[in-house]
Amino acid sequence: MNGQKTSQQNGQKFHCSSLYSGVADPRLWRGVALAITLALGCSGCSLSSSFDSAFSSNDKDTTGSITPPPGSKQSDDLPPAADLAFARVAAKEVLTRGRKDSSQPWENPATGARGTVTPIATAYQQGDITCHDFLASYVKGEAQAWLQGEACKPIKGAAWEVRSMKAWKRS
Repeated sequence: MNGQKTSQQNGQKFHCSSLYSGVADPRLWRGVALAITLALGCSGCSLSSSFDSAFSSNDKDTTGSITPPPGSKQSDDLPPAADLAFARVAAKEVLTRGRKDSSQPWENPATGARGTVTPIATAYQQGDITCHDFLASYVKGEAQAWLQGEACKPIKGAAWEVRSMKAWKRS
């Protein structure tokens, strides 16, 4: 019969060549592809640490989903001390005035840095000391930063003293 072998099972006649085409069933390949995809997907996290150690540099990488705008300061960087001195004076002045919803601009003419200081919330007591939080902006050229600070005064009528000023971390 045309050089093809035939077989008979259960009373049915069929060609042996129709049983094997030389290529695995497409359903089998889909299963193999799915198994490989799952294996790589599950091992991706464990493989990344070995690749990180093999290909990484010793540079400190910044991680996060939002990149800071160009020219902005990193959150851990503070402006120069000379510029912070002008911001501290502005903080003392705006808190001494004691008016609600007021801000005090500041500028360092030597460096060109400038900004404003704005008290936030209301004053609060820490024992015998009155304290007030504030936000200060910092702009120098294209660099921008926000600082948060706390100023306190020991007794009524005393001068405000800035206790802390650090980079503002948005929550």
